[in-house]
Formats: sequence, C-alpha cells, structure tokens
Amino acid sequence: MAAFRRPSPPPPPPPGATPSPSPLQDHRHHLPSEKHCMAAGKNYGSHAPKRAICSCITIFLLLAGITLLVLWLVYRPHKPRFTVIGAAFYGFNATAPPFLTTTLQFTIHIRNPNRRVSIHYDRLSAFVLYRNQAITAPIMLPPLHQDRHSAVSVSPMIGGSPLPVSAEVVNGLAAEESYGVVGVRLVVQGRVRWKAGAIRTARYGMYVKCDLFLGLKKGFVGQVPLLANPPCVVDI
Repeated sequence: MAAFRRPSPPPPPPPGATPSPSPLQDHRHHLPSEKHCMAAGKNYGSHAPKRAICSCITIFLLLAGITLLVLWLVYRPHKPRFTVIGAAFYGFNATAPPFLTTTLQFTIHIRNPNRRVSIHYDRLSAFVLYRNQAITAPIMLPPLHQDRHSAVSVSPMIGGSPLPVSAEVVNGLAAEESYGVVGVRLVVQGRVRWKAGAIRTARYGMYVKCDLFLGLKKGFVGQVPLLANPPCVVDI
C-alpha cells in the first residue's frame, strides 16, 4: 500500500521579487467600490429627468409639425379667380392741355375656389390703364366677403373725371377707336385674407390685372363686345 505524501509547498520567491496576488485578491481588486457605485447612481439619476424632458419636447414638436402639415394640406388657401365677363363704354373726351375724360363699366366675375376657406376683401380699388398709363382715376369698392366655393359678380363704373395724360395716349385711343378695337388693362387692387373656421390669416396685398380688347365703334355708347378676355392674373 502506497504511502500518502503531502504536496510540497511552492518554492519561495527569489529575493527582491514582488509576490503575485492570489486569485481572490485579484478579483476583489477589479470589483467597483461602494463609493464608485454611489457616484454612478447619482450621475444616472441627475441625467434621467433631462433625458425625459428632451424626449417629451421632441415628441411634442414632431406631433405639432405633423398636425400643421395635415392642416395646411387640407385647408391651404388658393387665390381667388377674376374674369371680366362684360363691358360698357360711355365715351372718350379729350381736351387741352391734354386732359382725358373716360367712362367705362366692367362686370367682374370673382370666384372663390376653396371648399373649406372663405375670403374677405377690403380696401378694394379699380382703375383702367392704356399703354401703361392711367386713363381713369382709382375708384373705391366696398368690402366683400366671399363664402366657401362661391362666386359673385360686381359691376363698377370707372372714370368720369378729367385726368392728365400724354399726347401719345390721346392719339393712340383715337386711332384704335377709328379702327374698331381698343386694348385696355383693368386693374383691381386691395387686401385679402382667408378664414377657415376660427382661424384667420394675416392680410395680404392683392394686385389683379385684366388685359382686354373692346370692340368699339366711333360714336357708339353702351354695352360693347369683349373680343378677348383671358382670365385675369392675380398676384398676392
């Protein structure tokens, strides 16, 4: 029967060498201390509310942006549409040095193409240009409210008072009147705003120009034919 032998102890380290730590001591060395754990928990706790607030603000802004985009797509306002559907002529009267007295009447068809938005007009005025020179003084028109997807017609009488003009305007009008066709531009300007429910937009400047060709006969007074009346150009 073999005799049991106790294992011999490890040899002592050489003089001057640093003893290596035991596995248990090495494991304890890598474990975080209690102070480190408390500091980490404190830092995490201090940043958590800030992260939550930032997340809430980001989500709120995102939802608000999506809501505004949907509302804009549904309620986005379109410009009104102007068309001249009738005209009447009551004469040109030229006097020295030169002055020109012109009286015209136009029937203007105004359409609101918006199905969910109404339109309000104010500070409206109208006048007539010939070769980019005014031949009538501006006249003021009453404010106008237009319901959703509706149309209205107005027939302002424009002119009637003498206005200083150039000799080119007087000669040009006389020549075109003798020819039977006079080209003029009707201008309507003012301010416009849109309304959808309780929401109202700011007021915007509006400038409408309608280029027209009137069939005139010298000495004729009254309703005249529109030889060309394309849709008016609306700038807002």
